[in-house]
Amino acid sequence: MPELQSLKFERLRKRPDFLLAAKAPALSRGAVFIQMRKRPDDEDPTVRVGFTATKKIGGAVDRNRAKRRLREAARLVLPLHARPSHDYVFIARGGTTAREWGRLLDDVKTALISLAAEYDRGGAKVPKRHPGASSEAASSQQPDPKVSG
Repeated sequence: MPELQSLKFERLRKRPDFLLAAKAPALSRGAVFIQMRKRPDDEDPTVRVGFTATKKIGGAVDRNRAKRRLREAARLVLPLHARPSHDYVFIARGGTTAREWGRLLDDVKTALISLAAEYDRGGAKVPKRHPGASSEAASSQQPDPKVSG
């Protein structure tokens, strides 16, 4: 892992960057949904981060509050768990604005750690769930017999 001083952060602002990240591995934890995309330009160690909230969250005030909370959580957690040359997109979920601050930080941290571990384990084989995916679709799948617990 690189030194914290050497890691640079930039904001994702252009729609094509968000669309590329949408095709990348993603993971949902608690009140946050995170997409992680490895950029092909390995020479540039910059970490790029984007934030979004859909109208399902609520009106503009609620969406802005959710994004502000995600930006602050990312500012605190990403320097410890981000990977160079990666793009991250944080998508607010329904409980983002009401989630207790400590739990929201835990959600972000565990999602980042889990995404990195899954990426290391199988690369692009990380299961991708969209934030709007229904829970009944997930519950209709058969459990994996190799996984205990």
